[in-house]
Amino acid sequence: MSSTAEATRTYQVRTYGCQMNVHDSERISGLLEQAGYARAADGGDADVVVFNTCAVRENADNRLYGNLGHLAEVKRHKPDLQIAVGGCMAQKDRDTVVERAPWVDVVFGTHNVGALPVLLERARIEQAAQVEIKESLETFPSNLPTRRDQAYAAWVSISVGCNNTCTFCIVPSLRGKETDRRPGDILREIETLVADGVQEITLLGQNVNSYGVEFGDRQAFGKLLRACGEIDGLERVRFTSPHPAAFTDDVIAAMAETPNVMPQLHMPLQSGSDRVLRAMRRSYRSERFLGILDRVREAMPEAAITTDIIVGFPGETEEDFEQTLEVVRRARFSAAFTFQYSIRPGTPAATMPDQIDKAVVTERYQRLVPLVDEIAWAENKKLVGQPVEVMFADHEGRKDDRTRRMSGRARDNRLVHVAVPEDPALRPRPGDVATAVIDHAAPHHLTSDSGITGLRRTRGGDAWQARTAQPTAAGVSLGMPGIGVPTVRPAPQTGCR
Repeated sequence: MSSTAEATRTYQVRTYGCQMNVHDSERISGLLEQAGYARAADGGDADVVVFNTCAVRENADNRLYGNLGHLAEVKRHKPDLQIAVGGCMAQKDRDTVVERAPWVDVVFGTHNVGALPVLLERARIEQAAQVEIKESLETFPSNLPTRRDQAYAAWVSISVGCNNTCTFCIVPSLRGKETDRRPGDILREIETLVADGVQEITLLGQNVNSYGVEFGDRQAFGKLLRACGEIDGLERVRFTSPHPAAFTDDVIAAMAETPNVMPQLHMPLQSGSDRVLRAMRRSYRSERFLGILDRVREAMPEAAITTDIIVGFPGETEEDFEQTLEVVRRARFSAAFTFQYSIRPGTPAATMPDQIDKAVVTERYQRLVPLVDEIAWAENKKLVGQPVEVMFADHEGRKDDRTRRMSGRARDNRLVHVAVPEDPALRPRPGDVATAVIDHAAPHHLTSDSGITGLRRTRGGDAWQARTAQPTAAGVSLGMPGIGVPTVRPAPQTGCR
């Protein structure tokens, strides 16, 4: 940027949708900071506001344009404010964004995130909206600078795009065909992150376990998991989200035999009816799905398995829905992201006959959610009285300040709220690890009020402390996807699977 005033301009990124968007937003933040912008204080005004949008969730358009309408009034009083819209909706709607919100300065797509700083500067100089949408990926997102949300945990994208044709999903047309990174590039990124204090990574892909299809190695994902196990200092490895049709036994073996790969699996079901799965173009059936879960639990009895379920897909009958309920009973999910089907323009399902009446969809949904919660609660109760290893997190528990607890994730990714000492010398930092005995179970979280043991100060905690630079009197600072979320339900974890 060309002047001191511009170098101190502030930015804010507002993210909607899946983990892939969260990862992209970290790249957007990194790009802007490299270009001389500073992150705006929480709750403060920004000179640049970037919307990283989602085209999967219901009412995504209304939410975006409502927020843009609010900023139009702000911009009337602050003409130098710049507004940018990126992500899946920008890729889908292109010029429509500027037509409906002419006060937007920049529109960019999923394939050219790296162009944002240049587009903002061009819009400022030319005093005209800049719309740039690319049809293919310009550079793999992980090649861009980043500003991670957490010092001790990171997303690592191993592929982008999707080769599937699920009829409810628009993501392949917005993210393109699957593009895989080379294993060496992925491992070098992870090693760099670990050297920077990261101790937990989550491997990201639209269908993460189909990794390797582009360079012809169908066992590449299992090999990658095993290679992660060789990285010294990498304590926890997770991944999201696999597709049941491509899930193979070599991946199960890699999970079970690699100590830092966590006993957690998010396996999207979508429907328990084989007839509906065919209509969705999901290339597996319910018995195959349940068979995968059986083999995972045989190899890792402690594994927690979560899922995605869509209620009310076009043509779904009461019998189809009952089959979904039966699969849920048999699968014993630790949690589920449940969704009421709604039309997504541009998808084959949007024009299918036999769209289900909204009242019917809602009624079925209201039967599914209590069943999911009942099973999740029963699964969580099995851990009462058991010790679990908790990696403490930053701002994971909304009530932590009031309850004098800190929250974090167990190895199986369950959310755990833990009573911790007031003494800073004995209190964990985000990133630190301790053992807690579970005293109470709820459908979406676990609680431990009996104190922690074996507190281990970690490099991740050191990295968090260095970032926050807020030492206490004793020199210790105070303080991801997952199990323990309510079943109403955020966006699918990677847009769709």
